Amino acid sequence: MAMASEKLLVQCLVATLLLIAAVEGAKETTICNIPLKKLEQCKPAVTGKNPPPPTKECCSLIKQADLTCLCNYKDALPAFQIEPSRAFALPQKCKCKHPVPPQCKRNLNHFKLQAQLKIMNHV
Repeated sequence: MAMASEKLLVQCLVATLLLIAAVEGAKETTICNIPLKKLEQCKPAVTGKNPPPPTKECCSLIKQADLTCLCNYKDALPAFQIEPSRAFALPQKCKCKHPVPPQCKRNLNHFKLQAQLKIMNHV
């Protein structure tokens, strides 16, 4: 009898863990208050030679974003073909009330130069 109750307890524990994992997995993944699935809405405005202005949807995301948090990811942007200077120009283009933190703006010329050199090497 004890073996059967232990087996039932283990089954209940496993079922509970699976339920918790399913609920956690269903939550939308966000980065700096922006749902990752929606980040693509801003990509046209920060990539390419002559990017279009940001869309209303993009600006809505930028206005809810934690800009200080996004600053922590500026070094990773070129890996996604995103020019950091364009990315950090979005808050101004979207008329956000909260400006980009000064530490985000530092070294953006370095990124711009790096992007230009990368383009020159691929041409």
